[in-house]
Amino acid sequence: MRSVPAPVGAASAMLLVGTSTAVSATIADYPVLAGQALRYALAAAILLAVVRHRRLPRVRLTPRDVLLLAALAATGLAGFNLFLVEATRHAGPAMIATVVGAVPLVLALVGPLTERRRPAARTVGAATVVALGAAVAAGLGSGSATGLLLSLGALVGEVAFSLLAVPLLPKLGPLRVAAYPAALSVPLLLAVSLVVEGASALRVPTSGEAVAFGYLGAVVTAAAFFLWYDALRRLGADRAGLFAGLVPVGALLTTVALGLDRAGPADITGALLVAAGVAIGLRRPTADGAAQSAPVHAAARDD
Repeated sequence: MRSVPAPVGAASAMLLVGTSTAVSATIADYPVLAGQALRYALAAAILLAVVRHRRLPRVRLTPRDVLLLAALAATGLAGFNLFLVEATRHAGPAMIATVVGAVPLVLALVGPLTERRRPAARTVGAATVVALGAAVAAGLGSGSATGLLLSLGALVGEVAFSLLAVPLLPKLGPLRVAAYPAALSVPLLLAVSLVVEGASALRVPTSGEAVAFGYLGAVVTAAAFFLWYDALRRLGADRAGLFAGLVPVGALLTTVALGLDRAGPADITGALLVAAGVAIGLRRPTADGAAQSAPVHAAARDD
C-alpha cells in the first residue's frame, strides 16, 4: 500500500482527532464510556476488515506482543478515556487541554530514550513551542488538584498510545497496531461502563447519535489511528509527537466551520505557535541527527 508522506499523515491524523471535540458535543447525552466502546468496536471492525481484505501475511504474536497490545488498549485507549471523563468532573476543559497539550514535549524527551538515543535539542525546543501553543489555544484554564492529577493520568495515556506502539510497528504494521488495541479496549470500556454508568448505559443510539458515532469510529479512530501509526513508524515518536499539538487547532477549525464559536486572539496565537514549532522540528536534521534516527526509518514497512 502506497503511504501518504509521513508529515501529511501525522498532521491529518491529529487534525481529524481535533474534530472530535465538536462532534462529541452532539452525543453529550449518551453515556460516555459506553459510547467510547461503540466507537472503538466500529473502528476495530473496519480495520480488521481491511486487514483481511488486503490478505496481509499472518503474524505470530509472542507473549511480549500480546502484553504490549493489552497495555496499549488499557492505557492509551480505555485508560485515557476514563481519566479524561473523570477529569472533566474536577477541572475545566481548558486546563485539561493544557495538560494533555504537553504530549509533544514528553514524546520529544522520552521517545528517543526508549530507542537508546539522546533527545535532539532542536526537536525538544520545537516541542516546547508546540506545547506552549497548545496551552495558549486552550486558554490555560483552572481546576482542582484532583483535576490536575486526573489530567496528568490522561496525559500518560496519550503518551502510552504512541510509545507502546513503537516496538510493535516493525512487526505488525500500522493497520494491525491500530486494529488490535481498539478491539481489546471494547470489553474493558464496557466493563467499566457497567460499573460506573450502570446497565442502562447500553442503550440504542438515536439516529443523530448513530451518525456521530459512525464518524468518530470510521474517521477519527480507524482512519486517524492508521495515519498516525504509519507516520509514527517513519518519523519516530519525537518528531511525530510535534503534530499532537495540532489537536486543538483541528478543534478550533471545526468549531469555527460549524459556526459554534469565533476564533479569538489566543486561538490564533496558539495556532501560529503550533505551526512554528512543527516547522522548526521538521527541519532537516544534521548528519549526526540523521544517523541517530536511522534505525527508526529502517524499520518502516509498506503495509
